[in-house]
Amino acid sequence: MYADLGLKVVAADLDPQANLTFWFLEKEKLEEVWPDEEYPLNILDTMNSILEKRGAESHLEFINENIGLVAGNLGLSLFEDKLSDAWLHCLDNDKAAFRLISAFYRILLTAAERHKADVVLIDLGANLGAINKAALIAAEYVIIPLVADWFSLQALQDIGYQLRDWREGWAQRLQKNTDTKLLLPPSKMQAAGYVIHQHGIHFKYPMRASARWMAPISKTYRQGVLNNLSTVEPHCLSVLRNYRGLMPMAMDAHKPIFHLKPADGAIGTYAQAVRDCYDDFKQLAINIANVCAIN
Repeated sequence: MYADLGLKVVAADLDPQANLTFWFLEKEKLEEVWPDEEYPLNILDTMNSILEKRGAESHLEFINENIGLVAGNLGLSLFEDKLSDAWLHCLDNDKAAFRLISAFYRILLTAAERHKADVVLIDLGANLGAINKAALIAAEYVIIPLVADWFSLQALQDIGYQLRDWREGWAQRLQKNTDTKLLLPPSKMQAAGYVIHQHGIHFKYPMRASARWMAPISKTYRQGVLNNLSTVEPHCLSVLRNYRGLMPMAMDAHKPIFHLKPADGAIGTYAQAVRDCYDDFKQLAINIANVCAIN
């Protein structure tokens, strides 16, 4: 959507499941990005390059004029333990640990500079592991996707605690670093709001089962993530519909659901759903831009 609005975007797939890369690229291109032998076209090879002190420059796969992809890799999960150890050793002013824990930041910064990007979007897995910790300290803003149910409500408590702990922990580690030549991310990770994905919406209104969780989620977000119950600002950036019928079409066509055409199967009521979806995601992009100072 940001590309549609004229911005240059770097999309970084830091989820070890690499779903973003899989849906962005056709099979032939995937075979180039994920070959059997070592070849520096995805995030795994770039991380290995950093470990071997060969630099942090990543390959960018250009989806179109405005979108550059930092391709993911299923093997990224191999770095989970390494990053966990590096987080601890940063407290001892271990230069190698600082170089590894800040690797994502330098990779994304280099990619953004090469593409002259206006925004970098980082896709993460749904967990609180070391990979996400290293990715989030590289981020200026954090947006939390939720489903309107009891499980999201409970997860928000843990997410909020971990975000604050990681932010404070990284600020503490920055004070330990004495290598002024190493480029490290500042301690930002600002909570920018949340997006609710509905199980179902009837005539654009949330179904009763989902609606009952809206108010508790707002309170838990303010308490758990912001640690500030007194704030009254709206933090819900969007409530997105399910668009069940469009998702399989979009996966087959390797395009966003709001770009589906009649040739992809979006005819009749699906055509109207595509137009509604475009409006929903455009408004979401604008809302995020307003909060995150994206011009």
